[in-house]
Amino acid sequence: MNSYDVVVIGAGAAGLNAALVLTRARRSVAIVDAGAPRNAAAANLHGFLSRDGMPPLELLAAGRREVAGYGGTFISSTVTGISPGFVVALADGTHLKARRILVATGLRDVLPPIPGMQELWGTDVVVCPYCHGYEVADRPIGVMGPPEKALLVRQWSSDVVYFAPTSDFPELAARDIRIVEGTVARLVIEDSRLRAVEMTDGRRIAREALFAMPTFEPRDSFLESLGYAAAETSPFGQTNIPGLWVAGNVSNPMATLIQAAAEGVAAAAAINSDLVRADTDAAVARGFSHEIERQVSDLRPKSVLS
Repeated sequence: MNSYDVVVIGAGAAGLNAALVLTRARRSVAIVDAGAPRNAAAANLHGFLSRDGMPPLELLAAGRREVAGYGGTFISSTVTGISPGFVVALADGTHLKARRILVATGLRDVLPPIPGMQELWGTDVVVCPYCHGYEVADRPIGVMGPPEKALLVRQWSSDVVYFAPTSDFPELAARDIRIVEGTVARLVIEDSRLRAVEMTDGRRIAREALFAMPTFEPRDSFLESLGYAAAETSPFGQTNIPGLWVAGNVSNPMATLIQAAAEGVAAAAAINSDLVRADTDAAVARGFSHEIERQVSDLRPKSVLS
């Protein structure tokens, strides 16, 4: 069984940035990743200083090269469980031993069961106005979710339609946001692009982009056996389980890409400090043990040579 100072689970922005800091701190680090990033369907990333417009997979590839250059070990697999004492079980049957663990597995976007939504997710169906609003500016936009999202999206387009069971939203009307009352049946797709939103009564509202609100499900089920409580996580990612940290969307669903990367840095620094304390305590204990042995040896009767 291979042993590491830190096993990082997840190689998105949070996990890679954490691994970069830890490997530069000369820690032995293994990064386990299943190769299914949340933003894989997006053509470009935005809001990340100096990387705006870069394809997300290019950012991850660059991060992997940097971490590998400092000695990080990448393992393509899925974590199936973690035993107390931090033995990490992988889907291929192998195990890793870790002194500390950082979980940066992100979350799943669980979309409403509306035909067409999954097919367009990350392209014409999106969630974050700050990530995609500029790219759909001045186009016919639809919004599903809380009414506050429609008010926000209105900043990018004067042609915003809000889909809701009721039309009782005077604040939206005040901002010239059209309200379409009813239930969405499906998305009309032509040439792999959104053309309209079809209601259950047959109405079709022409739209070219749709801001939806999925349910966020953190990818943390493999932590249940440890007694992990997400609500007890500290600002630097330390959990209620000593030696276990989290960073990025797995613990903060609203974190943007650059926020997740920053959380990875903060967690990595905290983990390294924790390891320094552990190494120091162990060194002091060894020194104390050696001193006791010396004192005991001094008290033993000395043999007398005749």
